[in-house]
Amino acid sequence: MAFNKRVKIKTVLEQNLIGQEITLMGWVRTKRSNKNVSFIALNDGSTITNYQVVADPNVIADDILKKCSTGACIKITGSVVESLGSGQSSEINAQSIEILGEADPEKYPLQPKKHSLEFLREIAHLRMRTNTFGAVFRVRHALAFAVHKYFNDKGFFYIHTPIITASDAEGAGEMFHVTTLPIGNPPRTEDGKVDYKQDFFERETNLTVSGQLEGELAAMALSEIYTFGPTFRAENSNTTRHLAEFWMIEPEMAFYDAEDNQNLAEDFLKYVIRYALEHCEEDLKFLAQRAQDEENTKPADQRAELGLIEKLKFVVENDFVRLTYTEAIDILRNSNPNKKKKFQYLIESWGADLQSEHERYLVEKHFKKPVILTDYPKDIKAFYMRQNEDGKTVAAMDILFPGIGEIVGGSQREERLEKLTQRMQEMNIPEEELWWYLDTRRFGATPHAGFGLGFERMVLFVTGMSNIRDVIAFPRTPGNAEF
Repeated sequence: MAFNKRVKIKTVLEQNLIGQEITLMGWVRTKRSNKNVSFIALNDGSTITNYQVVADPNVIADDILKKCSTGACIKITGSVVESLGSGQSSEINAQSIEILGEADPEKYPLQPKKHSLEFLREIAHLRMRTNTFGAVFRVRHALAFAVHKYFNDKGFFYIHTPIITASDAEGAGEMFHVTTLPIGNPPRTEDGKVDYKQDFFERETNLTVSGQLEGELAAMALSEIYTFGPTFRAENSNTTRHLAEFWMIEPEMAFYDAEDNQNLAEDFLKYVIRYALEHCEEDLKFLAQRAQDEENTKPADQRAELGLIEKLKFVVENDFVRLTYTEAIDILRNSNPNKKKKFQYLIESWGADLQSEHERYLVEKHFKKPVILTDYPKDIKAFYMRQNEDGKTVAAMDILFPGIGEIVGGSQREERLEKLTQRMQEMNIPEEELWWYLDTRRFGATPHAGFGLGFERMVLFVTGMSNIRDVIAFPRTPGNAEF
């Protein structure tokens, strides 16, 4: 069958192969026929662009052409010729067509018409064959590659932190438990508690919510590391911004303070977005038009001011505004939406936890630039963040983007053992469970910092999609673990 001699459609479009005989393989998107000829639009996933196959019924048997229905997988061998039609410079005259896999047109759910994203989520095993999802996942690939390239080129080391862990890095308690004990009737201790000594790991374990704590251990030896792996939150949240299983990028750097951390995060975000703009032009143009069509269905006052590509360039080309949480609270408290009670969550006093509507106001209305917020109240942040001299705030930072709100969260970490243990006591975090983490403060502690980026939030921003379930191949959400 000579699969290794297949030419990708992307290659045919990029190179001048006119006059050459080639073999293409892919899936039929559409077919139209008249008495003299059939035109088949073929796609193999290498590009969003379909390639036209011209099939002469005097050359290709009628029973073969009938099987070239939408969704069928076919192999074509033929000559590349100049195209007489508009829209593409070449096409292939089929000399032979082989059906690799039929698709019954009565049953194949992806017919050539517009499908809702909700419907496509129900057939997530097939949705990557659509233009929208093909584009999304090619962009996702490019962004993932850019992440690795950025950190590799800066001399960071990629660390694989554990997926099964006994610690809750975020302290939120929303974890998936890992056990081999019988669920209905687990063994119990004398005081009636579950006897985890009889479990596989001989202790209570769960799926990781973050690789940060383990990443810090690696940074204390290798200086600059990053993790990029799956994380899990058992948060019963059915929103367009939450997943139960998602991917996190978490760099940790020794000898970094809060400002170094902000500088790296801004540079990193700009690099990754710039990479997508340079390497995914065709897909981003398609997604930009799709996003614009979606915007046009909204009331005029709810439409985004910037198109997708303009929004991406806006982030790349502007310095991020940096301000403290305290400054942000003053701006929000005195803003028109707050005074006129337009915010769902009104800002009344210092210490309030900012919501997405507040973050987006700062970015989209007030500054009209990406924003780095720093120095949050310690009471609304995690135990490991470095305490500032004022005794009220910590050296935290969140980066806020247009249309999405928070995209990065990070901090300088608390390297002072006595400050860290004091904070853990205040938050009822048992020191004995994190003895290994505290050892990094006992033995050769140093100022260090890091941040976390939810990869799907980044993909959501770059692709212009509106629901996070549409930027991961097989979304895991409450009540949904299909495929």
